[in-house]
Amino acid sequence: AMGAACVECALEYALLPSLKGHRWVSIIGLVMVVVGDALRKVAEITARHNFTHQIMTRKRPEHRVVSHGVYAYARHPGYLGWFVWSVGTQVLLCNPVCAMGFTYVSWKFFAHRIPYEEELLRAMF
Repeated sequence: AMGAACVECALEYALLPSLKGHRWVSIIGLVMVVVGDALRKVAEITARHNFTHQIMTRKRPEHRVVSHGVYAYARHPGYLGWFVWSVGTQVLLCNPVCAMGFTYVSWKFFAHRIPYEEELLRAMF
């Protein structure tokens, strides 16, 4: 994905430099990157040992559903943060093709992963 982003960025700088001159778009992208990264980190800190990068299929004794902090406002703040961060990287670079591609692929990934994870959580709790 980042390879495609680098290729798009280089090609557009060479062939369509006017696409890269929108400072306000880059500022929006930078805000998205910072906010998305911060949200993901706050989600990890809030969930502590309950936050893993793998979907748990069995309940551990210390496993709890986290519903305080950022989890009181978003059911999956780590996923939301990653989504905003990933799309924001492409907005920051003024990469319209990869911005749409990252949005689509990330949305499809989470549209599959979140319902599966929710089903497992309901079964465990």
